[in-house]
Amino acid sequence: MESSNKNNINDFQKWGVPGIENLLSTDTKLRKFEKDIRTRYGMFEKTKMAIESVEGLDRFTQGHKEFGIMMTDNGGVRCMEWVPDVKAVYLKGEFSNWELRKFEARNFGKWELYIPPCYDGSCPIQHLSELKLVIETHDNQHLERISPWAKYVVQRGDDATFKWLFWNTPRNQIQKYTQRPSKPDRLRIYEAHIGIASDRYEVSSYRHFTTQVLPRIRDLGYNTLLLMALVEHPYYPSFGYQVTNYFASSSRYGTPAELKELIDTAHAMGIYVIMDIMHGESSKNILDGLNMFDGTDGGFFKQGKEGTNQEHNTRVFDYTKWETVRFLLSQLRFYLDEFQIDGFRFCGVTEMVYRDMETGKRMTDEYEQYFGPHMNMEAISYLMLMNDMLHKFYPEVTTIAEEMSGLPCITRPVSEGGLGFDYKMAMDIPEKWMKLISNTRDEDWCMDYIQNFLTNQRPGEKRIAYVENHEQNEASRMTLSRKLIGNSPMSETEQLTISLDRGLSLYKMIRLMTHAFTGQGYMNFIGNEFGHPDWVELPSPANNDSYQFARRQLHLADNDQLRYKYLKRYDTAINKLEQNFAWLKSNQGVVTRKHEEDKVFVFERAGLIFVFNFHPTKSYKNYKIPVQNGGSYNIVLDSDEKFFGGKNRNHHQTSFNTQNGYYENCNSSIMVDMPSRSAFVMSQCNSMPREEYQHITSYHGEFWH
Repeated sequence: MESSNKNNINDFQKWGVPGIENLLSTDTKLRKFEKDIRTRYGMFEKTKMAIESVEGLDRFTQGHKEFGIMMTDNGGVRCMEWVPDVKAVYLKGEFSNWELRKFEARNFGKWELYIPPCYDGSCPIQHLSELKLVIETHDNQHLERISPWAKYVVQRGDDATFKWLFWNTPRNQIQKYTQRPSKPDRLRIYEAHIGIASDRYEVSSYRHFTTQVLPRIRDLGYNTLLLMALVEHPYYPSFGYQVTNYFASSSRYGTPAELKELIDTAHAMGIYVIMDIMHGESSKNILDGLNMFDGTDGGFFKQGKEGTNQEHNTRVFDYTKWETVRFLLSQLRFYLDEFQIDGFRFCGVTEMVYRDMETGKRMTDEYEQYFGPHMNMEAISYLMLMNDMLHKFYPEVTTIAEEMSGLPCITRPVSEGGLGFDYKMAMDIPEKWMKLISNTRDEDWCMDYIQNFLTNQRPGEKRIAYVENHEQNEASRMTLSRKLIGNSPMSETEQLTISLDRGLSLYKMIRLMTHAFTGQGYMNFIGNEFGHPDWVELPSPANNDSYQFARRQLHLADNDQLRYKYLKRYDTAINKLEQNFAWLKSNQGVVTRKHEEDKVFVFERAGLIFVFNFHPTKSYKNYKIPVQNGGSYNIVLDSDEKFFGGKNRNHHQTSFNTQNGYYENCNSSIMVDMPSRSAFVMSQCNSMPREEYQHITSYHGEFWH
């Protein structure tokens, strides 16, 4: 593979791309860069062909079944490591009283060791016993390392360095899995960090999440769980971005068996589970990471200056190396097969695809930014290979790209010359909402501006929209809820102030509009469904290792004496309504009325009419709005409903009949009341069975529990 990528770029520029015309007709701006698209497709295809011809893609991407340490059928242990250009490799541990057991050299830098079973047929290495690799270099250094394929590592006591423990679940304790839920046709994602998922001043556990948090996610109406920081990382405050041990699930929260139980329980609830993955960079740790594994700065990484990300202080992978690609692709299949994970969010894609990150930090309509020598073609072709492989072997898998520069065709199929992700994160939306709230008076909000940033996407692109994620505006320590609600009293016994009324109203409106208007998926971060009062800040030396903001006070939403309950109810209602009408898989909302002076924004999607009155003081009686399909409509969700902490200014039992006659590009219209600073959703009365309609609009009974 190393040599195949050294070919002249011109060799690839005429490479056949099966669906390229579909791509170019979807986004005509790309035609100017057809040669670049063919080049990266050629690099991907040639790499794939090389793998298929030598080993076969299926075997190649299951390195976790050949490398590392594992039991054989007869009870023995087989060990395989890739350590090129060293003098010798050894294994030692508690099983050998720390005496060295020498590996045998094999071809292509591989080393192999077999340890026969004990006389009684049992495994010679006991479950949870400590191990170490010893690498002997040509200059006679003896380097103690952890296997890159280690399945379980732990930090003990005050020693921050991980210890490698042999994870070998007895065969009679192998877990039987619940059948996975089918891949959702649209994602309502609940993003969560296991460690902060309780109100205690501690690192929470897999078991706590399984018993206490999963039922909440199910009842809130989310169909997908996104778990952060699952892969082992030494620095807790990094949110898992600086990985050391790619095949080890984080032991901070518990054991691999407990994580499997969490995922299986989620599946039993019908919840699809995806996890964060980092394939661009790796921790610089030496004793427990991949860095300097064989005493050199090579290994899985680029060498020299290109091999280090100075800004993040991390190592950068070399995708031209056969074993690097095997290692990374095998990690994905390991979590899919061993833990029954359903999909991945790939973090740091921007850092992967740009050689010049100053270019990658900009988002522009000028496509020259996204093609040319400043792009990392090896990384792009790797991502294409990764997506192609995953969707070939796992048709139910979902991949999401965290990419901030607006890279075109990132969610277009590999067969068209795209990168092949199912979705990308709409990372600019949270920033725009915060900017609007922070810099513009309510009465000056621009409806055009809101529409533009909510629809700022490439042709054919599928996005996950969200209001806030785990970063929680770290730089300013000001979350959206805190910005809107501040330190206002949330107790029901205290008077609803003008400021609090504004904050609660806008928080509901913003979340509904972000959820319903434009995206093909929606994401909420744990606690934001009820306007969690605090940002997220994991314990670190900078805050004296405080857990004050490294927890989620989920009990606040359950306290009937606090107003947080209203936001939780509203969030649940939005999800339940989407579950019934499926707007996330329909076309983008069609704006039927947008009035700057009135601060009115109306759009239709999935047969529903979404009505927003952003004006801070003006309510409108008998306000005429255009309607695409005539008929009789009822309100099925209302932010001003008393049940959601509103003032009950709308008539929920009234049917609204359309009037025939062309009005603002629609064939009919309807007269509605619009209370100030509120939003409501209308559905045709005959769009669902009457009993189901009553179930949604009644807001009581088991629907809320």
